[in-house]
Amino acid sequence: MKLIIIIILLIVFFIAGCRVVPQNNEGLIETLGKYSKTVKAGFVFIIPFIQKMRRVSLAMFPAEISKYSIITKDNAEITTSLTLNYLVTDSYKYFYNNTDSVKSMVELIRGHLRDIIGRMDLNEALGSTSKINTQLAEAIGDLTDIYGIRVVRVNIDELLPSPEIQKAMDKQLTADREKIAAIEKAEGEAKNIELTTKAKNDALIATAKANAQAIKTKADAEAYRITQLQTSLADASEGYFKNQSLDSFNKLAAGPDNLIVVNKDEITNLGNLPAAAKVWHQAEEK
Repeated sequence: MKLIIIIILLIVFFIAGCRVVPQNNEGLIETLGKYSKTVKAGFVFIIPFIQKMRRVSLAMFPAEISKYSIITKDNAEITTSLTLNYLVTDSYKYFYNNTDSVKSMVELIRGHLRDIIGRMDLNEALGSTSKINTQLAEAIGDLTDIYGIRVVRVNIDELLPSPEIQKAMDKQLTADREKIAAIEKAEGEAKNIELTTKAKNDALIATAKANAQAIKTKADAEAYRITQLQTSLADASEGYFKNQSLDSFNKLAAGPDNLIVVNKDEITNLGNLPAAAKVWHQAEEK
């Protein structure tokens, strides 16, 4: 009977001392409240009522740092929030060196972020999110080791100026846009006037060139006609000119006037003509 009781007690004792450490975890063994060793994942046996095991996860955890205010170099207030991923690299430091390692890590990150943004003016800070992320990751890279934590990634989700500053920035942005629009409109109108004036000038020049070309063509044609006429007259015989004179005289004689046409060589014999002699005698009587 006593043997059975002893066996049962041993079984209970063994069962009470059995522990299992899951994958990607570590176990911290304490003996009478004092740390004694760290065990890896797998089956672990501890002495019941004397030893105690604390389990620490080594998996990656996300953390979010809620919005809080930061003052920039030019005394502008901005609100920021960020997210990060961290994992435990030393379970002993993580559990025993700080009452709350995660909270301490968050405060450390906040302090460094205030320092980085505090050296920038508002415009620089709002346009340098990537730069701030890089500087923050470098600043906290080794410091979190004292908490047994390593920050794998840190990212600023937003940087927002205060509502008053945002209103002022919106007004400035609207004014700048209106100014740019007015300048573009003026430049467009000036360009349109320039193109219209150029088109009119080109049309005037083209018209002048066409008129000049027409006058030149007409003058060339007239010169050609005169040249051809002169050439033809130079090659004509004397009989041609006599025939032309006779034709002209015939046309004059057929007219209504009392016109007498004589040869230049016979002008001295004008008085011998009957009609001419009568007129001459009447003149003498008077």
